[in-house]
Amino acid sequence: MSATVDEEVRVNSAKRWSMLGLGVLAQAAGAVFANAPAFLLPTLHDTYGMELSRAGLVVAAPTVGFLVSLMAWGAVVDRIGERRVLVAGMAATALASAGAALSSSFAMLGIFLLIGGMAASSANAASGRVVVGWFPPHRRGFAMGIRQMALPLGVAVAALTVPRIAESHGIGWALALPLAVTIVAAIGCMFVLDPPRPDRSAAQQTGLLDNPYRKSGALWRIHGVSVLLVVPQYLVWTFALLWLMTDRNWSAASAGLLVTVTQLLGAAGRIAAGALSDRVGSRMRPLRWVAIAAAVSMGALAVTDWLDSPVSVALLVVASVITVADNGLAFTAVAEIAGPYWSGRALGAQNTSQYLAASLVPPLFGALVAAVSFPVTFAVAALFPLAAAPLVPHDHPERR
Repeated sequence: MSATVDEEVRVNSAKRWSMLGLGVLAQAAGAVFANAPAFLLPTLHDTYGMELSRAGLVVAAPTVGFLVSLMAWGAVVDRIGERRVLVAGMAATALASAGAALSSSFAMLGIFLLIGGMAASSANAASGRVVVGWFPPHRRGFAMGIRQMALPLGVAVAALTVPRIAESHGIGWALALPLAVTIVAAIGCMFVLDPPRPDRSAAQQTGLLDNPYRKSGALWRIHGVSVLLVVPQYLVWTFALLWLMTDRNWSAASAGLLVTVTQLLGAAGRIAAGALSDRVGSRMRPLRWVAIAAAVSMGALAVTDWLDSPVSVALLVVASVITVADNGLAFTAVAEIAGPYWSGRALGAQNTSQYLAASLVPPLFGALVAAVSFPVTFAVAALFPLAAAPLVPHDHPERR
C-alpha cells in the first residue's frame, strides 16, 4: 500500500511539473512575440528614420492586441478549458508572426502584430489557471513565480537576438524568431492536461459560480495596484535598450546583452517573490513591499541619470528586477480569490487593465523622453508605484 501511495505521489508531482513546464513554454512564446517589436526600436528609429512616438505605436501593437482579447479568452477558458485555448492561441500567433515577418509595409506590420497579440493573449489566463489548478496553495506562489518568469525570459530571448538580427538582416528576419518559438509552443500545448475542478452542479451549490466582484473590493484593488505597477515595468522594458545606446553610448550588442541579463535576474526575482509569499502565508504583504521598492529604485535611477553617474546603469538593472516582481503575486491572488469558475475572467480582467496601461507607455513616455529627458521620465514613473503601495488590500480567503 505504501509503495502504491508513493508511486501515486511521484506521478502527481511529475504531472504538476510537466504542466508547469508547458505553461511556461506557452507564456514565454507569447512574451517573445509581444516584446520582440520593442527591440526593433533602434532599427525603426535609426535606419528607417521613424519618430519615437510613431515607432512606439508599432511597438505597442501587440499590447493593444492583448488588451482587446484578454477578457474574451478568459471567458473561453472558463467554458472549454485550458488545453484547447492554448493550442488554438499559439497556432494563431504563429500564423500572425509569419504575416508580420513577410509584411511589405509598416501598416501591414502593425496589423499583423495586433492580430498576433490578440492570439498570444490566450496563454495568459490559460497557463495561469493550469498552475493554480495543479499546485496546492502552500507551493503555488513558488510555482506561479516560475510560470511568471516566462515573461522576462521571453523578453530576454528577444533582447539577446532581435536587435542584432534586425541590425544585420532586417526586420523580417528578426520576426522569424517569434514564428519559430510559437510553432514549438503550439505543438507542446497539445500535451496539456486541464486541471481538475468541481462539476458545475456542485459549484452552484457551494457558490463557486457566483460573481466574486460583488462580494468584495479586493479584486478591484488588486487590479488597480497592478495597473500602477505596470507603468515603470514597461517603461524600463521598452526604453532600456534605447537609453543604453543613446544616453550611455553602448553598442547594440552590449546593450542587448545587459537587457538580457536583467531579464534573467527579473525571472529569478519573480520566483523569489512567489517563494516568499508561500513562506509568509501572504500574497499582499510582499506585493506592498515590491511597490515601495519599485518607487525607491526608479527614483534613484532618475537622480543618478540626471547626475550622469555610471551608477545609473546598475540601478537600471535593480529597477528591472524589482518592477517585475509583483506580477506573480497579484496573478496568484486574483486566481485564488476568483475561484475555478471565475479565474479565467478575473485573470483576463487583471491582464486587460495592465495591458491597457502598458499600451500607453511606449507612445506617451516616448513623447515625454523626446520633450524633456530620460531622468525626468524615470522620476515620473517612480510616482506610480508610490501611489500603489497604500492601495494594496489585505489578504482574502481562497475560493475552492
